[in-house]
Amino acid sequence: MTTDLNLTDAEWIKSSYSQGDGGQCVEFSTTFVTSGVVPVRDSKSPHGPAVVFPAEGWAQFLSAVRDGGPRAV
Repeated sequence: MTTDLNLTDAEWIKSSYSQGDGGQCVEFSTTFVTSGVVPVRDSKSPHGPAVVFPAEGWAQFLSAVRDGGPRAV
């Protein structure tokens, strides 16, 4: 997994939970999935930092959310 990502040309997808009212929105990019990572950022700060998750971990997180939310083990 690389730690040097150029996110300039990344295509960002806004969370479907975003209401479009300028509130708290999360965006993610699938541009680097083939590299094994998924960057996530705050849509209110598009030029700010992004948190980068392993693609497998991101997929597990999305699956947990779809199933009603992450559960403590």
